[in-house]
Amino acid sequence: MRFSQRASGILLHPTSLPSDHGIGDLGREAFRFIDYLVESSQSYWQILPLGPTSYGNSPYASVSTFAGNPLLIDVEQFAVGARAEDLLESVVDPGTNDIDYDHVIEVKGSLLRQLASRFLETATPPRRAEFEQFCDHHRRWLDDYTLFVAIKAYFDRQASDDANCSNSAWNVYWDTEIARRQPSAMATWTRRCECEIQIEKVLQFHFFEQWRRLKSYANERGVRLIGDVPIFVALDSADVWAAPHQFLLDADLQPQFVAGVPPDYFSSTGQRWGNPLYDWDAMRDDGFDWWMRRFAATLQFVDVVRLDHFRGFSSCWAIPAGEPLATQGQWLDSPGDELFLRLKQVLGPVELIAEDLGVITDDVEQLRQDHHFPGMRILQFAFDENETRREHFLPQNYDPHTVVYTGTHDNSTVHGWFTNQSETVQQNVLQFIGESCGDVAWDFIRLAMHSSANTAIAPMQDVLSLNDEARLNLPGTIGANWRWRLPCNYTASGTASKLADLVSCTHRNSQSGQSDVRPPHSHYQTINTEPKLLSSKRLVNVEAT
Repeated sequence: MRFSQRASGILLHPTSLPSDHGIGDLGREAFRFIDYLVESSQSYWQILPLGPTSYGNSPYASVSTFAGNPLLIDVEQFAVGARAEDLLESVVDPGTNDIDYDHVIEVKGSLLRQLASRFLETATPPRRAEFEQFCDHHRRWLDDYTLFVAIKAYFDRQASDDANCSNSAWNVYWDTEIARRQPSAMATWTRRCECEIQIEKVLQFHFFEQWRRLKSYANERGVRLIGDVPIFVALDSADVWAAPHQFLLDADLQPQFVAGVPPDYFSSTGQRWGNPLYDWDAMRDDGFDWWMRRFAATLQFVDVVRLDHFRGFSSCWAIPAGEPLATQGQWLDSPGDELFLRLKQVLGPVELIAEDLGVITDDVEQLRQDHHFPGMRILQFAFDENETRREHFLPQNYDPHTVVYTGTHDNSTVHGWFTNQSETVQQNVLQFIGESCGDVAWDFIRLAMHSSANTAIAPMQDVLSLNDEARLNLPGTIGANWRWRLPCNYTASGTASKLADLVSCTHRNSQSGQSDVRPPHSHYQTINTEPKLLSSKRLVNVEAT
C-alpha cells in the first residue's frame, strides 16, 4: 500500500491508551486498539516519537533517538517473563483520567527496575542468550545510551540537592572529564554504573521485544504504523553527548545557535525550542551515517515516517543561543537534497510524509516535490481569516498526493477549536459544510474523508467528539501537556461502524485484499496457552520464553 491508494487512519500516541498502570503501554489495550482500527476499516495507526522522555514529558524532547520509552513497557508481560508476578500487586493506578507523570515515573519506574533486576537473576540460558544477542546487535547506540542514562541519574540526584543548580545538563553540570568522554573517565563510570547499565539494557530489550509483537499484530491485520522523526534532538541527550562534533557547539560544549521557528499561524511570537543545530559539514563527511542509522532504527518500529518540521531539511531557523526570543534569528541552509538521495541509496525506497506546515518557502516546496513526499493539510486552517492561507488548506484545493488531518497533536480538538472561534468563523464553517450532521468534529472527519487527499487522518479525540480538555499539547507551554488518556469505554461509542461506513462510501478501502487477517487478540491466544488471572482487573499476558 502506498500513498497513491485512498486510505485513512487514526492518530493516538500509545501513552494515551487506557491502562491499569497510570500510562498507556504495549499490553492488552494496545492490541485492543488495533482490533478497533480493523473494525473501523482503518489502514493506519499514527503515533508520536517513541523515545524516552525527560523534562516536560514531551516525546519530541527525548534523551535518545534510538531507544524506546521504558514507561511504555507492559509490566504484566514483563513480570511473567521475569518470574516476578508478586511485584505487580503493589502497583496502583492513581485513579485519574490524565497521566500523572510524577506518580508513574516514581511507581512504575521503580517496578520496571525491580523487574529488570529479577530478569537478570532468573533468566533462563536461552533468554539470557537472546538478551546478549540484542545488546551486541544494538551496541553502537545502546552502550552510549545506557551509560548516559546512568550518569545522568547520578548527577540529577546531586543537582536536586544543590540549591545553586538550575541546569543539570551533561554539558553544564557533569564533571569535565566525563562530559568530554575522556577514555579514563568513560572506563571509571562504566564500572561504577555497571548495575544500572544492565538494568537499562534489559528495559530496552523488553521494549523492543514487546513493540515487535505489537507491530507484527498490526501488520498481520492490515494496519500500518506511521511514526515521527523530529528533525532536531535534545541538547541533554545521549545523541549529542556521544557525538558533539556533529552539532554546532562551541569549545565549551555550549550551542552556538538553537532551533526554533519565526512567528507563524501556530504562534504569533514564534517558538524557541532550544535544540542544538547540526554541523551539516561534519555529517556530510561520513555520508550522513548518523541519519542513516536513525532512519533504519525508526523503520524497525513503524512502516511510514512523518518528517516533523520538514522545512528544516531545506533551511533551519537559527536563533543565537544567547537570544531569549525566537524573533531574533536567521535561516541557515540544510543539505536536505543530499540527505534524501543518500537515504534512498542506503535504505532503498522509504515512505515519508513531509510535515510542511509553518513558513513554507519555494525551496521547501521544491525539495518535497523533487523527492515525491506527500505534504500535509490541516482542516482547521481552512477557515483562517487570512485568505491566502485559507485557500491552501481548503479541501477542494488538495493534490491527491496529500495527507489531510482534522488536526494534529499540536492543535485544539475540532470541538475545542470551533467553540473558541468568532461567530463569523463559525458561520463560515457551517456554510462551507452545508448539511451538518450536528457534530462539528464528525463534519470535519467527513470533509477529510471525502476530500481528494489520498490519506486522511483524524486524532482519536475528534473521533470521540471531545472538547479541549482532551487536547494533547499546546505548543510553547510546559505543564499540562501529553497527559490525556483514552476512556476505557471508547469501543462502546459506536464510532467504529460509523468510520467503517465512511471508509466504504469514500473508497478508502486499502485494507481490502489483506491476507492472514487474524481474529482479535490472537497475540494472546498464541503466546498464552494458559492465561493466569492476577486480579479481577488484570490478566497476565505470558511472555515467550
